[in-house]
Amino acid sequence: MRDVGPDRFRAVMGNLATGVTVVTVNTPEGPVGMTANAVTSLSLEPVLLLVCFDNAARTLPAVRATGRFGVNVLASGQEDLARLFASKTPEREKFAGVAHTVHDGIPVIEGVLAWVGCRLERLIPGGDHTIGIGAVEAAEAGEGEPLLWFRGSYHG
Repeated sequence: MRDVGPDRFRAVMGNLATGVTVVTVNTPEGPVGMTANAVTSLSLEPVLLLVCFDNAARTLPAVRATGRFGVNVLASGQEDLARLFASKTPEREKFAGVAHTVHDGIPVIEGVLAWVGCRLERLIPGGDHTIGIGAVEAAEAGEGEPLLWFRGSYHG
């Protein structure tokens, strides 16, 4: 059997199609956000959501500081938003020109397929990532098709 290193693991797990989201946080300096695809429902009783943050993610300290975050589920055709929020563009510049509203302190990007607002329950170390568990306080869904990440590229 072959040893499984990071490159092989990434190549194999790339066969699992995932939804694409933008995790958002409202800070005193304005909204910040990052693209994430390691997002899933965790529990129905209580209603919990799980997000995995790269330990180097610039959004993670904002989640720690505010104790709140939103998950915006991107729709097919929103690849530009996924790329923008995955980029190294300065945090304060990412929202420039991105239409959004703030719902109960959570930035919600206009035109997304769905969004969820959470209060941070806990952060758990997980290797080179930090697992964030959020208590869901708001959730809305729209119409359309999802943006997916599969084998290293976006798919509508």
